[in-house]
Amino acid sequence: MEFKVVLSDPKTGKSYQREVKDEKAKKLNNLIVGNEFDGSILGLQGYKLIITGGSDKSGFPLKKGVHGIGSPKILMTGGVGYNPKEVVRRRKRVRGERIADDVAQVNTKISRYGREDIEILLGIKKEEPEKAGEEKKAVEASKETEAKTEAVEEEAKKEEKEAKTEAKESKAEKTAETETKEEK
Repeated sequence: MEFKVVLSDPKTGKSYQREVKDEKAKKLNNLIVGNEFDGSILGLQGYKLIITGGSDKSGFPLKKGVHGIGSPKILMTGGVGYNPKEVVRRRKRVRGERIADDVAQVNTKISRYGREDIEILLGIKKEEPEKAGEEKKAVEASKETEAKTEAVEEEAKKEEKEAKTEAKESKAEKTAETETKEEK
């Protein structure tokens, strides 16, 4: 028994594909679309996954609401397995919602996240302790430079405001002087 399990991460929008064989695949057998299972089956400690669908070896999709493991032809107006351009009812073959031996792919999404990043657990991204420390230092340094530039910008804004107020005051004095001259 062997399945391809597609993990979808709703936070990032990324998908990851893993193959599950033998004992681990038996743990997925007889689950139903919409069930939640522990991610430790796939090596994701602390994660919970929900089955969202799948397909069998012939390519027919698993459809929620079709009970059992058979593949009947059902009358459909749209949805999983049939997307008409017009509103037309058709008989389409789909798989039942239960995972069985002849299912090739199981689609899942993450419902509860664990402590570690999924890419680290799957072996896609490796975090080296030395580089992690360097990255933290770089982030702190960039924060300090941002704070310094913000302080400089604030001082420049204050100086501009002072210059504008001085210009306004000098204009007011000049107009007052011209008015006094005109009165004389």
